[in-house]
Amino acid sequence: MILNAILVEDEANSREILSNYLRKYCPNVNLVGEAASIEAAKKLINAHTLDLVFLDVEMPFGTGFDLLDQLPDRNFETVFVTAYNHYAIDALNNHAAYYLMKPINIDELIKAVDYVTEIREKEDTLEDKVLTPILNKVEGKITLPQQDGFQILNVAEILYCKADDNYTEIYLVNKKILVSKTLKYFEEALAKFAFARIHKSYLVNVNEVVKYRKGKGGSVVVSNGKELLVSAAKKKELLAYF
Repeated sequence: MILNAILVEDEANSREILSNYLRKYCPNVNLVGEAASIEAAKKLINAHTLDLVFLDVEMPFGTGFDLLDQLPDRNFETVFVTAYNHYAIDALNNHAAYYLMKPINIDELIKAVDYVTEIREKEDTLEDKVLTPILNKVEGKITLPQQDGFQILNVAEILYCKADDNYTEIYLVNKKILVSKTLKYFEEALAKFAFARIHKSYLVNVNEVVKYRKGKGGSVVVSNGKELLVSAAKKKELLAYF
């Protein structure tokens, strides 16, 4: 798969090094442009349909995060390229697909491109189609602690779980149950069943996912019509179910 990409970096030497690496080691990357500022990058992004943006963090008159904040409906993957490792959490919160440190390690660059290629290929195959998981429903029960004891619930009845601080909201077809356990607790309790952690806030029953939509992190639609965000870090794991 050919990835249409741009390179956003204010240092000419760094742009040259990365573009040379891409041409030599990542032949499926079609570099359609380079930008040295946020404004120039916005013009390139608006002018092209992109799969991938290589983005420096620190630039004149703003940061790479400022650029992404101005693009709420972006439909490309982002690989951050920076000399500073303390931006990693911010990068994850901005749905980064990968985080490369300068000086660029060629093996890591290839891994980043391979990762994005795999994601885009799978997304193109699955986007807005009716999805069928490559597994069968697994029957089982789970106990939910209540103030006056516990409730037994069929696992298959759960559509998704949503984090609410130290509580979890469990969504069924016709009702919601609030349980005084963290989402991490249910992620572990449901690990042997077909449940995927798709976001820091969501754990979804894969058998209830009916559509996938591309976006800055992507999203899924479950059988009751609810659309749930998918974080970039969890995207590959989710797509592997289909």
